[in-house]
Amino acid sequence: QVQLVESGGGLVQAGGSLKLSCVASGPIFRINGMGWYRQAPGKQRELVATIASDGNTNYEDSVKGRFTISRDNAKSTAYLQMNSLKPEDTAVYYCNANIKPRVSVYAGFEYWGQGTQVTVSS
Repeated sequence: QVQLVESGGGLVQAGGSLKLSCVASGPIFRINGMGWYRQAPGKQRELVATIASDGNTNYEDSVKGRFTISRDNAKSTAYLQMNSLKPEDTAVYYCNANIKPRVSVYAGFEYWGQGTQVTVSS
């Protein structure tokens, strides 16, 4: 019943910007870490950025200085601001979150969104 829904993907020219959103919904007791992954055609899914519940962030080297991950706990939402986009950023971007459901006695489970397509033209 807990689910993540991404939005904000689209087509953008190289050097442009996009902002992705990920909204968590359902019987949520607590959201722990959140993150963004991406998968390009023929490639493995890779970690892009993470943000802990205290706001601490980490980034994959290729996006450092260009992407910013943030979260709004009141809205159960994570964001990925992407600037200076490059064609190699083209991929399906997936939201990930470690969430403790209200019905669970465990610390948390991993949830994934359905993905949103980001295409950067040269």
